[in-house]
Order: sequence, then structure tokens, then C-alpha cells
Amino acid sequence: MTKFSEAYRYSAETIAVGSELLLGGRSDSNSLFIAERLAGIGIEVRFKTIVGDQESDIAAVLNQACRRAGLVVMTGGLGPTVDDCTREAVAAVTGRRLVRRKEAFEGMKTRLAQWGRTPNRAQLRQALVPTGAIVLSNPVGSAPGFALTWRGAQIVVLPGVPSEMGAMMEQSVIPLARARLEQSKGSGPQPVTRMVFHTWGLPEAEVDRQLQGLITTRTPVALGLLASPTGVLVSLTTRAERPAKGGILLRTAEGVRTRLREWLYAEGQETMEEVVGRLLVEQQCTIAVAESCTGGLISHRLTQVPGASAYVDRGAICYSNKAKTDMLGVPGSLIERHGAVSREVAQAMAKGMRERAGVSVALSVTGIAGPGGATETKPVGLVYVGLDGEAGKPITKEFRFHGDRSVIKQRSSQAALDLLRRWLLERRHV
Repeated sequence: MTKFSEAYRYSAETIAVGSELLLGGRSDSNSLFIAERLAGIGIEVRFKTIVGDQESDIAAVLNQACRRAGLVVMTGGLGPTVDDCTREAVAAVTGRRLVRRKEAFEGMKTRLAQWGRTPNRAQLRQALVPTGAIVLSNPVGSAPGFALTWRGAQIVVLPGVPSEMGAMMEQSVIPLARARLEQSKGSGPQPVTRMVFHTWGLPEAEVDRQLQGLITTRTPVALGLLASPTGVLVSLTTRAERPAKGGILLRTAEGVRTRLREWLYAEGQETMEEVVGRLLVEQQCTIAVAESCTGGLISHRLTQVPGASAYVDRGAICYSNKAKTDMLGVPGSLIERHGAVSREVAQAMAKGMRERAGVSVALSVTGIAGPGGATETKPVGLVYVGLDGEAGKPITKEFRFHGDRSVIKQRSSQAALDLLRRWLLERRHV
């Protein structure tokens, strides 16, 4: 093959190597990062493959990937153990010999020395690189990567550790990919531009209905929807232009904002907890959280945000009825009358927490995360969220979530944070 189509040259495939990715022990986050970074320079990831640690399987998927994508980025299988055989598979497919490269060995030895270690016999395998390949230094870890061209496809092989992969993508892979594009005739591809919107409170089908007619067949913008326990993500993707004043992408984005305004809580990479944190800082508010069914998840999410100490005062896991009474002052008679999972108890939990902490606002959550604990009148997924704020009417909301235990906990935490977000927005305009 001597002549390649533009579509082939500007397309990519990711191959994540590791049996643990197939058995449920770990998820593949590397491919998402790679796809986003490549899209920024105009290379679209068209395929994603996950393969186990069998050398023959790795070789098979690599062979196929090189036929349909101009750039193949592999992650994983570069460690020192017997199941790390990515380098052997690449060598077998491309017909190259594996040789110990001085720059690979020296880089690995230097990194290990920084950690007070010397390379053992097994680790010497990490310095083996196919002949003719470019060694890619690892600025974070010990395993070097490499890149080579075979039958028109550029093959890049990186470690599977996300921090190492990310650093090597920025330092080596993006410059290599850019240089390859510059060698092609013409002006090259337009970068893939993507805008992302995060919503909460509407199911995916309803979000789709709200956006019907916004994008026509002639609009060079692709609409994507992705449902998750934290809401529905809306994406707009185009090659037509970078975001610019008056451009079609920004006009379409404004349409999304207008149609989903009530449910739109963030754009780009911002999370619900970051939005809430920003609003708490702006209004100089402090918060305390009383959690039952979420088991501390809300407090964890709030304190994941750098600078959370400016507004998070405390959190309490009040799982048992006794804890609700001892720690928050919820009357035992109230629990006996209405049940621990009730509007009344959620309200009392929030009030008790705010009074004890002396904060601006307190959140509470109580519910049935399952799989057990349900009754005829209180099914799995029934959750109550309470909010008690300064000089304001207490708020309690009922939710009926579906999913397994972890999903219900995640949705409950999102619902609680969204209730807080809405309260803070209303407070800002009072």
C-alpha cells in the first residue's frame, strides 16, 4: 500500500492491553484521554479495542488496527512480568527484532535510582525495543515507550499507568502525530471541537425530546447524549470550526443552554461538587452534611474539591436510628411514627445538623439503597433529601431511583448536591 486516503491518515485506533480490563478488575480510562487529545489536533479515534495478555491475541488486534487506522496507540503490557508481552507482539507483527536500547535502559536505570532501586533481571526486559523504533522516554515511571511505522500506520506503544501514559502523550505522542500530519499534502484536518453540557433531573429520552429540531441534517454539528448516574451528558462535536463568536457551534450551544436551562448545571469538565463549591465560596456559606444511605459519599465529593476547607465544616454518617437520635437529636418517636426513611426524618436530620454545627446550610439524606430493606410502601430506591438553611424555609424532596446499590447511592448524592446548588442560586438572587 503506497497511497493512503485522507480518512485513513486522519483516523486512529486505541488498543488497551490487559486481562484485568476484561475481567472487571479495572476500567480503561486511557482511551478516553487519548481520544480527546488526538481530537484536538484533528485525528479522530474511530475504533477502540481491549485485549487480554495473550501475545497472539495482541498481535491479531494490532494487525487489524493497522489496516483501518493511520495511527494506533497501544497502552499496557510493558511491565517486567511474564504477562507483559506487548513488545513481543509488536515485534512479531512487524517482523522486527527486540534489542536492548541504551537510551531505554539508561532512562529506566535513572528513574529507578531516584526511587532508591536498581533494575533487576526481570526489569531489563523493559529496555527491549523493536529495531527501527523511536524510544519514547517516560518522565513519570520506569517503563519506556516506543513508536514505529509499519505498512503506512504509525504504531505508538505506551505504559498502561494513566499518569505515565498522559505525560508521554503530551511530551512525545502529540508532537509525533502533528509532525506526521504536516508531512501530508494539503492543509490537513480541522481539529475536532467538542463542547460538553451536564444535566441533572431529566431522563435521556426527555433530554432528547427537549433538543429535537435544534440540529438539522445540514448542520455540521453532531449531537451526542450519554446517560449516567450523575445525569445526562450532552455533547456537540464538529470539524467545521473552532468555537468563535457567531459560529454555528456557539449558536447551537446557546440553543442547548436555552432549552435545558433548568436542568443544566455545568459545562466542560466541571463537576457538580465544583459548581456547588464555587457558589458556597461566592456567598461565604458553610455547610455540614448528615448522611444515612449514602454513607459519606456526599462529604467525600465535597472534599474532593481543592479549597473545600473554606466551606465544609463537618459530615456525619448517621446510619442507625440510634445515631440519628444521639448525633442529630432526631426524636425517637418521630422515627417510630414515620420510619427512618421519611420526609419528616430527613427534615429533622438537616435541622439537627445545622443547629449543632452552626453553619449556613445543612444537607441530609436517608433512603433505601437495597437490595434489601424495602417494604410494600417503601421500595428500594426511595430516597429523601433534606436541606435546612439560615432564615429560610426547610426543603425536603422525595426521589425514586433505580439501579443497584452503588448507582442509587451515586444518584442520591447527585440529587442532594443539586438541591444545594438550586438553593444557593435562589439565595444569590434574593
